[in-house]
Amino acid sequence: MTIRNLDDLLAEGVSGRRVLVRADLNVPLDKQSGEMNDHDSASAPQGGAPDGVRIADDGRIRAVLPTLSALVQAGAKVVVCSHLGRPKGAPDPQFSLRPVAGRLGELLGAPVHFAEDTVGDSARSTVADLADGQVALLENLRFNKGETSKDDAERGAFADQLAALGDAYVDDAFGAVHRKHASVHDVPARLPHYAGRLVLREVEVLSRLTGEPERPYVVVLGGSKVSDKLAVIEALLPTVDRLLIGGGMCFTFLKAQGHEVGTSLLEKDMVETCRNLMERAPGKIMLPVDVVVADAFAPDAAHDTVPADGIPSHRLGLDIGPETVAGFAAALSQAKTVFWNGPMGVFEMAAFANGTRGVAEAITKADAFSVVGGGDSAAAVRALGLDESSFGHISTGGGASLEYLEGKTLPGIAALEN
Repeated sequence: MTIRNLDDLLAEGVSGRRVLVRADLNVPLDKQSGEMNDHDSASAPQGGAPDGVRIADDGRIRAVLPTLSALVQAGAKVVVCSHLGRPKGAPDPQFSLRPVAGRLGELLGAPVHFAEDTVGDSARSTVADLADGQVALLENLRFNKGETSKDDAERGAFADQLAALGDAYVDDAFGAVHRKHASVHDVPARLPHYAGRLVLREVEVLSRLTGEPERPYVVVLGGSKVSDKLAVIEALLPTVDRLLIGGGMCFTFLKAQGHEVGTSLLEKDMVETCRNLMERAPGKIMLPVDVVVADAFAPDAAHDTVPADGIPSHRLGLDIGPETVAGFAAALSQAKTVFWNGPMGVFEMAAFANGTRGVAEAITKADAFSVVGGGDSAAAVRALGLDESSFGHISTGGGASLEYLEGKTLPGIAALEN
């Protein structure tokens, strides 16, 4: 990748310079009653975020620590910016990054100064007051409609204000590089720009999958909709050795085989597409042979395992069954390269988590270079208590990793290359 990276910036020297770091701190928050979790208030001033907010998964915060720590140790004035959730272009307390500032400070071992706005008086004064080696976090970028605007002028105007807060720019938000947003696409044109450690690692890893992966190359896809994964299936089908399909999307494929799928998730308009995919690559696509069906979409719903061609018309499938897990595990045991994106079932409910757990454990046991493609897959690894170090790489960007494998131009990466 012909992109200047963090090491290049550090070699130039950053002591006393303001370095604007685009991070992906879009972490899941649990909004619970009662006192705030210690993580939420340790380093940030009080107020501004709803009571009872707890960070449910701090994986994305941890992922940017190597870049931030290197800049801090080198004496930079580090200005971190990120989005969280999908506010409508105006301040919304439920999407405040204040709890994230607290947890980030805890992990860095030093207070993180929090700006009450993105590019306003608070942001400017907070950045101006930074000493060398200190860190500030700006409020949610999406509180300004210029961040996500499709109007180049409006987006550019916001980028001008954001760029004024830094002397150099580092993109370490791989989870956002597929978005043509001001902080990702437009700011790099206004400042000397560099790829952070995380972005560099993500691109290097995914390049191994799109280049000449060691074979057999096995891809596991799950999640709810075929339509969400169709482009990546189309791109991968000619290159993979086996494609294992679970999750809600498997029922559209089963329907394409002529099976009853009951009240399971089904995209009727994708049935013919699934049939064509299977005809184009006979023997490559591996579908469930048994599924866990339930009376309702509920954690305590009555459930049992049935053959994939024997789903009752009044029940819905919520997980792959044990025979499928065994079959998928056998295919994975032969693999030398594995890419996994999407859970095998509703892993958030204990009764329907066994498929995702079983496949994830099979990936860790394979003598293969394994990549977890971010999103719900990465969340499942942590939620199920699996050893993250057992995987070759856990991506921080579900959508970005899929679009990279599809061969799309990612605006954030293209901006760094310019």
